[in-house]
Amino acid sequence: MIRVLQGKTILLGVTGSIAAYKAAGLASQLTQAGATVDVVMTREATQFITPLTFEALTHRHVVTDVMALLPDSQIGHVALARRADIFVIAPATAHTLAKLAHGLADDAVSATALDTRAPLVIVPAMETGMWEHAATQENVATLVARGAVIVEPGEGHLASGASGRGRLADVDDIVDTIRAVLGRGGDLTRRVIVVTAGGTQEPIDPVRVIANRSSGKMGFALAEAARDRGARVVLISGATALRIPRGIEFISAPSARDMRAAVLDAIPNADALVMAAAVADFRPARAAEQKIKKGTTETLTLELMKNPDILQDVGAWKAQNRKILVVGFAAETQDLLANARTKLASKDLDLIVANPVPSAFGSDMNQATLLERRGAVTELPPMAKEDLAEKILDWMAERLKP
Repeated sequence: MIRVLQGKTILLGVTGSIAAYKAAGLASQLTQAGATVDVVMTREATQFITPLTFEALTHRHVVTDVMALLPDSQIGHVALARRADIFVIAPATAHTLAKLAHGLADDAVSATALDTRAPLVIVPAMETGMWEHAATQENVATLVARGAVIVEPGEGHLASGASGRGRLADVDDIVDTIRAVLGRGGDLTRRVIVVTAGGTQEPIDPVRVIANRSSGKMGFALAEAARDRGARVVLISGATALRIPRGIEFISAPSARDMRAAVLDAIPNADALVMAAAVADFRPARAAEQKIKKGTTETLTLELMKNPDILQDVGAWKAQNRKILVVGFAAETQDLLANARTKLASKDLDLIVANPVPSAFGSDMNQATLLERRGAVTELPPMAKEDLAEKILDWMAERLKP
């Protein structure tokens, strides 16, 4: 489960858009992540998807009328407005945006929005012309000025058959935004955390590369968890097929030299660096300008040269500038703890996360041992990478306290 969502009450407003069916997936994902999800709907929304769908997914009563009472006889929109930790309206039609901007309250969703003091996240969905109309854009600007967070629509195929901007944002992007908003004021607020992720690739020719098996999952989990705790996160990533999280500054760094440059550029403004990337130790001394053809030879010889040691360079920078908390990773096939201790000392790290190679790459699970500069050793049981990320950030948050 996602820590920032656990125990939170998320109020989901659904309005009369064809994209209303996607709100069911959003409600399901939030519920499975550990949140309590209450749903309010406009009458127009019930023409696209029934309240029963949401009640089955959330196991909660759904309010569809501004005058409706909850089973305990409380006024529905008032009770839900006051117990919500966040109010998410997805999808939000152009008509709903206009009502919210002008303070109208003639349906369950708009009345709840007027009564709640919870943070407001609005996810519009409509035809391109409606989204781009000056009136809609003025309403959006008014809502943003009041503190609402807008998850802007994406481009693609629309219900009318046209193609353009107006599609409801992806559910994962909406969840990212909810997590970031709920994380405001967390224990890493006002901290800048730089995280590296993924494997670097070193070109042999325009087609081929030297690479490794890193998926980037651990680094991405760390970046998302830090964002959820209020940090400003810079994610520097090598090659990965993972979706780029919202609410995070993302920098692509395909090679070791690209990553070194990005890290050294980011750390002067950072409070902590977490080097979760699998950086190639060597690269071809010369990359061919054209694709190397197979030909008739049975072998191909490459001359390799050492890549820069990013952590060593960070240590040298730290010694001459200011204190920064540095966390490294050690993925080993043998002598795990001995090799991790050597790296901890030689790279001037504050913490090293040691994990055996079979659990380090590709899997959603990880098994790790945390070794601190001061000598403490914490052996952790196998756990999801999201949970390991929280353990590492717990340690960091404690040491970054003012």
